[in-house]
Amino acid sequence: MAQTDRRELTPDWWADREPDRLAVVVPGGASITYGDLAWKSRALAQDWIGRGIEAGDRVAIVMENCADYLVVAIAALRAGVRLVAVNIHLTAAEAVHVVVDSDARLVVVGEAFVDVAVAAQAGAARPPAIVVAGGVSEATGVPGLYDSLADPGPADASATRQGTFMFYSSGTTGKPKGILRAVPDVSFAQGDSLTEVFSKIWGFDSDSVWLNSAPLYHAYPLQSCTSVIRWGGTLVLTGKFDAEESLRLIDRHGVTHSSMVPTMFVRFLRLPAQTRARYDVSSLKTVLHAGAPCSQPVKQAIMDWWGPVLYEFYGGSENIGMVLIGPQDWLAHPGSVGKPAPGTISVLDGEGLPTGPNERGTIWFDAAPQFSYHHAPEKSAEVFDAEGRATLGDLGYLDADGYLYLDGRRTDLIISGGVNIYPAETEQRLAEHPAVFDVAVIGVPDDEYGQQVKAVVQLEGGHVSGPEMAETLIAYCREQLAAYKCPRSVSFEESLPRTPTGKLLKRVLMDREW
Repeated sequence: MAQTDRRELTPDWWADREPDRLAVVVPGGASITYGDLAWKSRALAQDWIGRGIEAGDRVAIVMENCADYLVVAIAALRAGVRLVAVNIHLTAAEAVHVVVDSDARLVVVGEAFVDVAVAAQAGAARPPAIVVAGGVSEATGVPGLYDSLADPGPADASATRQGTFMFYSSGTTGKPKGILRAVPDVSFAQGDSLTEVFSKIWGFDSDSVWLNSAPLYHAYPLQSCTSVIRWGGTLVLTGKFDAEESLRLIDRHGVTHSSMVPTMFVRFLRLPAQTRARYDVSSLKTVLHAGAPCSQPVKQAIMDWWGPVLYEFYGGSENIGMVLIGPQDWLAHPGSVGKPAPGTISVLDGEGLPTGPNERGTIWFDAAPQFSYHHAPEKSAEVFDAEGRATLGDLGYLDADGYLYLDGRRTDLIISGGVNIYPAETEQRLAEHPAVFDVAVIGVPDDEYGQQVKAVVQLEGGHVSGPEMAETLIAYCREQLAAYKCPRSVSFEESLPRTPTGKLLKRVLMDREW
């Protein structure tokens, strides 16, 4: 289709012409057409504005993957608000912190998370309103998401300012921090720059079918899925990943695009050969992966099976820049994550000077878009330098051709199954246990997830190390932290390596494990 008018590519444009066209397909669940999505998202946006919610205000969402999640996301973009996507795998206390810290005016929850919203309402200085997807919550009397919505009337997408998303990043302190960006100075009809960039880079349009099994509370899945809908494609949405089920969906729906993490590739390759041969994956054009390093043998094996369709990118929820590599470039530069798309990057040494080819340093994105960490100005200041560059704190190097290689993504960051885990939070929890004298939390090799969390503990005198103590400490973590942040294993040492000034030498422990 000729894409000559950006206005034609709003959900409303498709709803007017093909109201029964499927926007979101949920296998085994409730799907939604463009007609219904456009009407509901317009009505929700008008309802929020009627409640006094203004452009730039926060609306939090605590829901599992479902079609309503996309309705709420599109409504937020229509209403000009910041949608705060809350990680549903946080503990209740952690999720409440995100809702309260974001200063949300409204919380949209799935039925399983009503208690989180009620607790946030009780703890906020300015209590947010609550609505629940799936109908009225009988236990608490919380109204349903679509209760008493008025007919929104004809669409006028040019009349409203485009909203944005506000994601939370744990940070090295362990406290989740809101990533606050300016609301784009464009109308909903125009869409922001990501809407256009994603289409140009990944090549999706109205004929595209995008399979997403990743949680929508993560930055990239939500941004890409809403962009697919903006361009008139079909989103096939699942609540969790299953290797064979994914192959079945690719075959059945003619999936053209998907985003995955390396752990998923490992699980695909572990399927029996006869199972893999049962499904046609020839419709795939682009499969994106990020979030964790992918071993070269695994990536090569997937491309031998699916063809040269794998695209890898490096970036962060802060959206300060992106580095991209396509299949042909990766075959020529195996192990690289590519070149900036768009822009430029610098790799600087400890003195802030550019490193030479193949010399390790900190990765900086030049002329980076501005953002701030909500309620954390000191953390915001650490991201940018006087030259307008910004960093995620990751280490790497450029080869002679300008291709970037990651070399130790944050010395203490653990990446397990594509999820960032910051050891400081887990260390703080373990340090509170009366049996723990000193503790270090590190990432150790894992064939399936890339890394898993391990605690190295020095016990207080009088306590006995062993499997029973290890289980006690793991259980102690799980009382307050999300399960994925807790150690999978614990080892015990006479003492931990520290410098005379008390600095913990984690690299000594990591070198031993790796």
